[in-house]
Amino acid sequence: MPQIQLTPAQRKEHRAQAHHLDPVVMVGGDGLSAAVKKETDAALNAHGLIKVRVFSDDRAAREAMFQTLADELSAAPIQHIGKLLVLWRPMPEREKTVDEDRMPGPRDFKVLKYSKRGGQRPEVKTLRVLGNQRLTSGGQIKRAKPKQISIKKRSQT
Repeated sequence: MPQIQLTPAQRKEHRAQAHHLDPVVMVGGDGLSAAVKKETDAALNAHGLIKVRVFSDDRAAREAMFQTLADELSAAPIQHIGKLLVLWRPMPEREKTVDEDRMPGPRDFKVLKYSKRGGQRPEVKTLRVLGNQRLTSGGQIKRAKPKQISIKKRSQT
């Protein structure tokens, strides 16, 4: 799998985003094993932009690991600085599962209560309305009325 080619501007942007990240994958004395590649692939799928720390003093070996990871995982090599390697790969699109039985969750509303005196600020309240409740125009929370079924429809079922 070929590695992703980026422009210098894109590479600079990814370097800036990776600045605050901590290393997710550590490469120890065994070097670049199948388990390390698997974990790096999983981290790229989960995060997209990752740092890999290599505990090796050989710069040529670290450079070879950097290129190998980029080639085999079809990722873009962003930066190799010291013992840190930064890799990027676009995250795969995740499918959203729609649950038909799911009920509506709580919603937060901000209610303004104006003072009777004109010069004061309105009081701001945050109210949490649950799925079986409704908010009236006066700022009160009331229970939602159950669905009304007519007598005629009740007799038909």
